[in-house]
Amino acid sequence: MKLFLIIGAILGFLAVAFGAFGAHGLEGRLSERALTNWGKAVDYQMFHTVAIVAVALLLGKFEGSSLFASSGWLFLTGIILFSGSLYIYALTGVKALAMITPIGGLAFLAGWVLLGIGAMKLV
Repeated sequence: MKLFLIIGAILGFLAVAFGAFGAHGLEGRLSERALTNWGKAVDYQMFHTVAIVAVALLLGKFEGSSLFASSGWLFLTGIILFSGSLYIYALTGVKALAMITPIGGLAFLAGWVLLGIGAMKLV
């Protein structure tokens, strides 16, 4: 639980910082498409940061739930692969990096599935 709360706090801070940097530091320096990609990376990072914090809270209440823990790790993996690849792609324009983005999206999807299955097992 504690580890996911720490990870969530760090990722939340970074999402806000990256959002501000994109809005104020990159405007006029990147193309509109690159800024859109940057914004999408920030949005998905923040959405899934909130999910990681929720996982931490669930783990505090339902200790030992491997499904919840696995969903948290998948959300983190998704942020690294999805948002990370979009950040780098926005800055560099290297299209090969955009090939990594869907793998991060699959990690997000798998994380949500495991979170849902874990919740169903509680009933």
